[in-house]
Amino acid sequence: MKRIRTIPVKVGNLIIGGGNPIVVQTMTKTLTTNIEDTVQQIKQIEQVGGKLVRLAVPDSASADAIKVIKSKVKIPLVADVHFNYKLAIQCIKNGIDKVRINPANIGSLDRVVEIIKAAKDYDVAVRIGLNAGSYKRRVKNIKSLIIAQAEKFVDIFEKYRFKKLVISAKTADVSSTVEIYQTLAKRYKYPLHLGITEAGPLLEGSIKSALGIGILLWNGIGDTIRVSLSSSPVDEVKVGYTILQSLGLARYGVDLISCPTCGRCKVDLLSIITKFQEELRRKKLEYKNLKVAIMGCEVNGPGEASSADVGIALGKNSGVLFVKGKILKKVSIEDCVDELIEQMYKL
Repeated sequence: MKRIRTIPVKVGNLIIGGGNPIVVQTMTKTLTTNIEDTVQQIKQIEQVGGKLVRLAVPDSASADAIKVIKSKVKIPLVADVHFNYKLAIQCIKNGIDKVRINPANIGSLDRVVEIIKAAKDYDVAVRIGLNAGSYKRRVKNIKSLIIAQAEKFVDIFEKYRFKKLVISAKTADVSSTVEIYQTLAKRYKYPLHLGITEAGPLLEGSIKSALGIGILLWNGIGDTIRVSLSSSPVDEVKVGYTILQSLGLARYGVDLISCPTCGRCKVDLLSIITKFQEELRRKKLEYKNLKVAIMGCEVNGPGEASSADVGIALGKNSGVLFVKGKILKKVSIEDCVDELIEQMYKL
């Protein structure tokens, strides 16, 4: 797939757009004023590969906390500001790397201009973050409204020759979101931040996000992504990277292939997979860039998973270990996970 090339925008130590790798971001779920918990959560996000973190800034105390949090973490930070334009300016002055404003509630255009001036003075990026849920009145055509709002605000930023601009336009509906982004991608060269807003719990939200974000990425659209889940930010990052890895747009640790099992399966494959995943975490191998297959049938296993770097195909009493699609040796059911781990160390 060929990515649509957008204008590069510097956010902290990151360059988003311009053909650079797609950035997986998330949002803290702590009170921003609780600096200790917020810093701890940001560091957890960093550990699993998150590259950009957004923080809620509902009041002045949260905006002041930005300065302290910024001094304790390395990852670039984004301030999420609604209603009060002065909070955006306060965050900018306190060292935020990027500020997200919501056209539906940030206020009059003169207030937006004040944000633009501050962002230019401090060389801070701004995201125009449109969100269908922010429009309280019922709208027959939310797509048209969001696109019109995007045009209105982009015009303001361009009038003041502001270039460090990112655009997002999310709804909770996959089809609407895809159509809106397709329109924006044709009209603008600014980096686009993708996501399905309020996607839901881990399972449902992951599926909706994978569909919406995946369709857009497959069509070359998108520079940053956020999977919005009613779950931990660590889960959001992991699901985001899984989407990218599934499309061949990133390598994010072990890519596990496993069969769904059928009547040929003579072992408790789910228990073996669970044990394998636990060993990956315990031995800190889960982020090694390998494709691993665990198959429940020794007849078809190696063929079905021939693209794997290493794998196991299991029969009733034993299995076969294969590397790069070629059978290496016979192994017992009891030792199969240890054998897989040993081969992973060698690769």
